[in-house]
Amino acid sequence: MSDVTIFKNGSAVSTAGNRAPSALAKSLSSGVTYRRIQTNTNGTFKRIINGEQMGNAVRGEINVIIVDALSKVSRVFYKAAYDVNAEATRPDCWSNLGDTPEAAAGNKQHSNCADCPKNVKGSGTNGSKACRYQRRVAVMLEGDEKGEVYQFNIPAKSLFGKGTGNVHPFESYVKFLLSNGKSPDGVVTNISYDLNADSMELLFTPLREIDDDEYELVVSAQGKPETKMYTAITVSQASRADAPAPAEKKVEAKVVRSDEPDEEVKEPIKRGPKKATAEVKKSTLADAVDAWGED
Repeated sequence: MSDVTIFKNGSAVSTAGNRAPSALAKSLSSGVTYRRIQTNTNGTFKRIINGEQMGNAVRGEINVIIVDALSKVSRVFYKAAYDVNAEATRPDCWSNLGDTPEAAAGNKQHSNCADCPKNVKGSGTNGSKACRYQRRVAVMLEGDEKGEVYQFNIPAKSLFGKGTGNVHPFESYVKFLLSNGKSPDGVVTNISYDLNADSMELLFTPLREIDDDEYELVVSAQGKPETKMYTAITVSQASRADAPAPAEKKVEAKVVRSDEPDEEVKEPIKRGPKKATAEVKKSTLADAVDAWGED
């Protein structure tokens, strides 16, 4: 970030830079800023603010603090087949808590998700279910002293299955943390692309516990309405999450996958002499922020 002052006369001494944003500033900025971390088929992450990329893409992995998530996994249904070249569109039907369609859904498939014909294996491609699971979580980037909150979308293939050591798909990761007396909002989480996967799938690994300053940022973020908003699928934010396979990645861990909860999964197929590891190199706070480039 530039240190050049924005003021024509910068000689006056003021403590204004340490003050919190005023009510006027908040009212003028409300409803304007929409932040998300975008996953890409080339194995990179991008910061997207109001539809525009900010800074450089980060390849392979990022470190975040998960500050909020819904209590249950969401569901999303698209009538049209996925087209990588098509513009993002809202789903035909979706349910934030995976039980009944949202009132805003324009093409509801059933009165409840459990009995929906799109929730039956074979209703989708290759014997899958046409209605897919999905999670949207609110995250902060490690090293961001402003504590800005971003939406992060986790597709079905990155949700379910069994982890190895401390490396897991998301739902297994949350259970792993809780069983060890930790909370997702109390640790820094490494999110990386799965090198062994045949499609764009993510792995979640705990790096460390958050420090006191990060804890204050988490508490502050959890009190903001946009944080909760980022965890749900809304009419204005609905977009496609499916995607084809990514490019190479430097971190590897073998994880047993499933796109369904509580489903028995087979042992992973060995893909060569590559050594699996759950160890992730911890970056400094400055490096974590600088990796995104200049705004």
